[in-house]
Amino acid sequence: MQAIRRATDRGRASLGWLDSRHSFSFGQYYDPQHMGFGPLRVINEDWIQPGQGFGMHGHRDMEIITYIIDGALEHKDSMGSGSVIRRGDVQRMSAGTGVMHSEFNHSGETIVHLLQIWILPQRAGLTPSYEEKSFDEASKRGRLRLIGSQDAREGTVTIHQDVDLYAAVLDTGQTVEHALAAGRKAWLQLVHGSVELNGEALGAGDGVAIDSDGKLVITAMADAEVLLFDMG
Repeated sequence: MQAIRRATDRGRASLGWLDSRHSFSFGQYYDPQHMGFGPLRVINEDWIQPGQGFGMHGHRDMEIITYIIDGALEHKDSMGSGSVIRRGDVQRMSAGTGVMHSEFNHSGETIVHLLQIWILPQRAGLTPSYEEKSFDEASKRGRLRLIGSQDAREGTVTIHQDVDLYAAVLDTGQTVEHALAAGRKAWLQLVHGSVELNGEALGAGDGVAIDSDGKLVITAMADAEVLLFDMG
């Protein structure tokens, strides 16, 4: 079964320096019908104004993944990590027993556009940790490229949960397929463009919850970028 979460139905936070869309309940936005899906708890699409961002604040017991769509984001945390990530980069921070961090638009001129993703870990009390990996456009073009996994295979970031995270960049007319095994569920997030998922039309920002096994067929109706979560 597929349930579509249309981009226009998402929650919204507009703070001047931040414009954000929430696929699931987050902050001041609360919808008991959309509290997450499987271990996936947050998908926020954020646009952060130049030089602005989230000051130092704390998290615990959450896998926090940042996927840069456009621009550059500067990260600092209480573990001593500090870096600037750009398009193609994927950042994973395991908050575990507790971590403080800040995220700011690195540019003083252009907006940074990103997806912030929270996944519940398999167990509480992990040691906080941080990593980032880069996946160039060519590695994702015309195929579902694994970018996050529990066992760090294929050079992916490590997610402390039974989740395989894929990214694909598709030219108009290209099709990719993914076999969802019995007992697993999936979430498809359309970053930009338009696709058909098993014949269902999707636009930029749309998400789809899939809770039955079978073949997922994704066809780009216009140049598109997608993320696919395959979850236990």
